[in-house]
Amino acid sequence: MRRTLRRSCAACARSKYSCDLRTPTCSRCIKRRIQCEYANEPLTAPSTTLRPDAAPSSIVLLPADVSRFSSLDPFDSYPQTRLGRQHVQRLIHSFLTKIAFQYYPLDLKECSNPFIVSWWPLALSDPALFHVSLQTACLDEELLAQRGFQTSELLMADSVVLLRRKVQDQELAIQDSTMNSVITLAAIEFGKGNIEVSQMHIQGVRRMVHARGGIREVKRTSPLTARMVSWVSMILTGYAQFNTQDDLGVGDGISPIYEWHLIQPLREHSDTGDFNVDEPVANILHRLRHLSLTAQQLPLSTTKLHDLACFVVHRLLPTDSDFSCSMPSSNTEVMRYALVLHMLIIHGTTYYPHTLILSQALAQFVKHYEQSELVLYTQDALRVWLLAIGMVASIGTSHYPWLSGKARTTAASMQMRTWDKVFRHVKSVLWFGMAPGESAFRPHWDAIFNTLDVPALPEYQANYLG
Repeated sequence: MRRTLRRSCAACARSKYSCDLRTPTCSRCIKRRIQCEYANEPLTAPSTTLRPDAAPSSIVLLPADVSRFSSLDPFDSYPQTRLGRQHVQRLIHSFLTKIAFQYYPLDLKECSNPFIVSWWPLALSDPALFHVSLQTACLDEELLAQRGFQTSELLMADSVVLLRRKVQDQELAIQDSTMNSVITLAAIEFGKGNIEVSQMHIQGVRRMVHARGGIREVKRTSPLTARMVSWVSMILTGYAQFNTQDDLGVGDGISPIYEWHLIQPLREHSDTGDFNVDEPVANILHRLRHLSLTAQQLPLSTTKLHDLACFVVHRLLPTDSDFSCSMPSSNTEVMRYALVLHMLIIHGTTYYPHTLILSQALAQFVKHYEQSELVLYTQDALRVWLLAIGMVASIGTSHYPWLSGKARTTAASMQMRTWDKVFRHVKSVLWFGMAPGESAFRPHWDAIFNTLDVPALPEYQANYLG
């Protein structure tokens, strides 16, 4: 009988755990302090092929500049594709050195970036995910070259064939690698303008998550899969795709960070003063303010910030089904969408650009700000904070002139001529003190000050009078 490659060490195979394939000892065996054995020989010729004319490409001979990644595939093998060997090697190199960090800029270390240490070992053992991964690198190349998408379309066709085979098997259909493949295809199709196909993939991956016992259960075994599925499905639709746990961590939905549980519940609406905001949104502002004060002393890790943003935005956004039924006050809604914009600003782009959800939230923010303007005139700090968030979120959009005009009127009426005065108001409402920081907010206000008729006071006088 022909020897085949077992894509795990013997101990992981017996326990039916995913193995990261590190040599000489995988991380699970290191943790358990047991002997790690890779018993089988490398797979050098696949037993099945996609097409009779498929070109063999099972041995990876990595060039010197990517040899440091060879430990991710200790047998130097990969699933068969219809591309030539050198082309595949180039795409592998691109994925491991570029795409992994573009998709997950929260971790720029080769030794810990989850697309390198978690995703890639799965791709080496799963032909569908391998094809999808190559497709992301191939699309990047083709977009830069501007000579069409022939190769990525070939990879897409083969990816779909391989995925269809997997989803016909109940066990294979809910694997991490399957969900990773489907949510990535959703993003690719969205980028091509195939919105209906993208939505179909998202609905499919939601059913997979449900079959696994909920997003919480997925995260317990595969944090990267849970994070990517929940975030990408949300930013591609503009709606919350999964429930969230409650403030005590009960439920099978998206969980908050640990520090969220430590904050005392909201007892009165002191965070919003007389600005009548409904309790659910006021509670989120209350907890974010407490977290921001802590973060200014001990900044949140990038992973915690990602988890916090995903949880908060999911809790704030309506689902597709209840979007038209929700009728809160405009005061509540302008705060809701300001917090969504705020979290997107400090979070930045991960996995895929959040242009759609940002645009939708911004439109709702502007609409409800206009309806709440009379009440906001009595809430100076809140008005300044809302306009600061709105201007940064609306850069390059048709909303920016309107918001900057409102900010100019506010600065004139409040006799603000320096950034320090603005910043005091912003910090009094909500300020995490992390990237992009003041540099993203200050230029807009400085430009406004330059247009005001009254010359700016010297900083020391402005501080004294303020």
